[in-house]
Amino acid sequence: MNKLLAISLIASTLVVGTTFAKTYATVNGQNIDDSDIKAILAVAPGVKFDALPKDQQKKIVEQAIEKRLLSKKAIDSGIEKDPLYKSTLEKMKKDLALEIWMKKEFEKVTVTDKDIKDFYNKNSHMFKQPEMVKAKHILVKTEAEAKKIIAELKKAKDLKGEFVKLAAKKSVGPSGPNGGELGWFDRSKMVKPFADAAFKLKKGEFTKTPVKTQFGYHVIYVEDKKAAKTMPLEKAKANIKQSLKVQAFQKHMKEIAKSLKEKADIKLK
Repeated sequence: MNKLLAISLIASTLVVGTTFAKTYATVNGQNIDDSDIKAILAVAPGVKFDALPKDQQKKIVEQAIEKRLLSKKAIDSGIEKDPLYKSTLEKMKKDLALEIWMKKEFEKVTVTDKDIKDFYNKNSHMFKQPEMVKAKHILVKTEAEAKKIIAELKKAKDLKGEFVKLAAKKSVGPSGPNGGELGWFDRSKMVKPFADAAFKLKKGEFTKTPVKTQFGYHVIYVEDKKAAKTMPLEKAKANIKQSLKVQAFQKHMKEIAKSLKEKADIKLK
């Protein structure tokens, strides 16, 4: 059901998107527009036509032109009278009818503010955000190297700037070239000795003793911290509404399908 729903929503987007379609060429008086380009790019999800180099854009427009001409030739050949064409067209009509009908059924589904609030209150654990730390680190192989780095940092006038320089110069970790940047993380994302040391630090502090893990010896600098909190209802509301709507829609579809199956003459072979 989810796949069909997604197809429906995509189909509706394409229909709406062609209202003010850009024209790239004309073939025998007919426009080659955005819908034609999208059809060519369908085999490459995520590729944006406007982001492509001019020569590639030109090739895609040429493909769309060729496709339009070949389609016209196919119709002129009388292919529409072919039994395979007719049977395939009938199947496509049924699939399209189902997609559009399901989209309309989905639009009928309503989720009230009470439904959203009840879900939020009953599933509060889903909206808890753990304590977070944004940190950098310098990883070296020996404790002596780590102590030497700590001594240099203690003398630094610009702690953050010096830390970045030392990380780029001396860290053997993959984040070294990027100044030891680790970004935001919670305790569960790091090995315990590292997490324990990082979360003890205050914003702007660094470890005064080397932190040993299975990877080596770390010097950690905490750039920022976020206290544990619960996402407020207003921020979670949109996602909850969409989730409840999809759940209600799926339940609705299953009930309709069950009712239809009970009335149908079905013989499994």
